Formats: sequence, structure tokens, C-alpha cells
Amino acid sequence: MLKLLALDRFTILLIVMVILATIIPVSGIAEHGFSIITSIAIAILFFLHGAKISREALVDGVLHWKFHVVVFAFTFALFPLLGLLAKPLLLPLLGQELYWGFLFMCFLPSTVQSSIAFTSVAKGNVASAVCSASFSNLLGMFITPILVSFFILGQAQHDFDPTSSVIQIALLLLVPFILGQLLRSYIYPYMLKIPNLVKMFDQGTILMVVYGAFSSAVVAGLWQMVSWQTLLILTLACSVFLTVIMLLAFYIPKWLGFNKADQIAMFFCSSKKTLASGVPMAQILFIGQPVGMIVLPIMIFHQIQLMVCGVIANYWSKKMPDEACMTTAEIKE
Repeated sequence: MLKLLALDRFTILLIVMVILATIIPVSGIAEHGFSIITSIAIAILFFLHGAKISREALVDGVLHWKFHVVVFAFTFALFPLLGLLAKPLLLPLLGQELYWGFLFMCFLPSTVQSSIAFTSVAKGNVASAVCSASFSNLLGMFITPILVSFFILGQAQHDFDPTSSVIQIALLLLVPFILGQLLRSYIYPYMLKIPNLVKMFDQGTILMVVYGAFSSAVVAGLWQMVSWQTLLILTLACSVFLTVIMLLAFYIPKWLGFNKADQIAMFFCSSKKTLASGVPMAQILFIGQPVGMIVLPIMIFHQIQLMVCGVIANYWSKKMPDEACMTTAEIKE
């Protein structure tokens, strides 16, 4: 219940950031300074992500390769395929920029913290969830820019080269993550002493990124371009999309013969998309584009997935025996 309340508070704070950006958007010289501070915060955030995950858990999880094949197929094949198939329906309803944002959401990797947290709450295979969610984000730094270059920017910028974007994303996200892993033995003990501060920094960084992205969008006239009817359609589209993905993520692992703990972990890792990595990637990949409109679908999808997964995890936690949860002491949140 406390987890659900925490998620609700974060949802409220995200909405507050959007309102604040609408009323007092950061712009001009202040925007440049805020952007630098936000980039530093993002780098520190992924440094902490790297320090949080134990190498033992990653080794244990990586050996479960069939698990990861299924999750990666959902994340980087099924999601994009369904997003592309929905184009004839969504493009006329949402417009080009919001549909790009919807498609960009489909190209993103899975979440890290919430996938692991919900798997733990629901008593699933936490070790594999840690490995799968982490590898999904690492691979996403390379796969997402390539998918964006072929299916989104390739249509608007015929000379777009994903190489520079991959390098920028790697410098901002991957390098700090690796440094965190290398320095884990020194950093992680201190993180255990201040878990609330780490969580506040984690969520605060995302809030900063969202505020910055929406400030730029508001200055560019976001709310003059997006009506409440369009927002309603977008919310409905995200809800239907999540429902379809969750049904497939529930039944396919069962049909493939995975045990219950694996099924739970697959369900949460396969059905979610990351806001924490998505917004920074959007800022790099969509330079010169209305980033606020492009990140709007992932923001809405993110809130829906957290609330729905929270309810499901809480329900499953009451049905699953404690021994079904495969955890290690070093991968607790």
C-alpha cells in the first residue's frame, strides 16, 4: 500500500511540474543553465543506478537467456510492431508530433526500478527482472536511436545519422552506469544508509527533466496545438495499448511453459516503458522538434502503467507463496 501511495505522490508531482511549466516556463539564458544542471543530474542518476545493481545478480540473471529473449522480443519487436500497425488509426487522430511521441514510446526500453519493485512485491523472479530491466536499458541506448532514425526521423530528416545520438546517449547514460558498477563496493554502502535521499534524487531528476521539456514546449505553443479532446484520445490510446500488451505478457510466458515466478517477472518487465531514460533520449534525438509533445505520450503511458501495475502487484502478492520470490540481499531497492 505504501508503494502505491508513493507512486501516487510522484504522479501528482509530475502533474504539478506540467502545471508549473505552463505557468512559469524556464526560457532564454535560464533555460540553458537549467539544461546543464539537468544533464549533470541525469548522469549522477545513472551512476547511482549502476552502483545499485550487484554483479552477482547480473551474472545469475544473464544465464537465464530464454527469459531475456522473450522480454526483449516484447520490448524491441512487439511494442514497435503494434505501434507501427496503429499508424493508420492514430496518425489522423493525434497528428504527426504526438504520433511520433507514441511511436517513440514504443521504441523505448523497459523501466528499471518499477519493474524490479513490482516483481518483488508480486513475489516473482527478482534476479532475472534486475538483469533483464538493466540490459534492456543498456541495449535501448543503441536500439532506440536506430529505430527512431529509420521509422521517425528518417521520414523528416533524410540525412539523419543515429551515430552521434548513440554517442551522446552513451556518454550521458551508459558511461555513468559503468562507472557506478566499477565503484559499487565504495558507493553502495552509503546508498543503503540514505535510501530515502536516493529515491528523492531519482524522482527529482525526472521531475526536472519533465519541467524542462514542457517549459520548452509551452514556449513553443504546446497548449495551443494540443486540445483536451486530443489529450483524451491519447490517454484512451495508451490505455488500450497497455491492456493489449499486458494480456499478451500474461498469456505468452504461460504458453511457453515458464514457471510462475518467471511469468510474474516477464509480465512486469515486458509491459512497461521507461520515462527516466525516455525523456533524456528525446532531448538528444529530437533536437529542433517539439520535445514536449513527443514526451507527452510516454508521460501518460508511464502514469497508467504504474497505477495498473501497482494494483496487480498488490493483488498477486496476496496469492503467491513467499518462497516463489527469488531474490538476493544485494538487489533490494
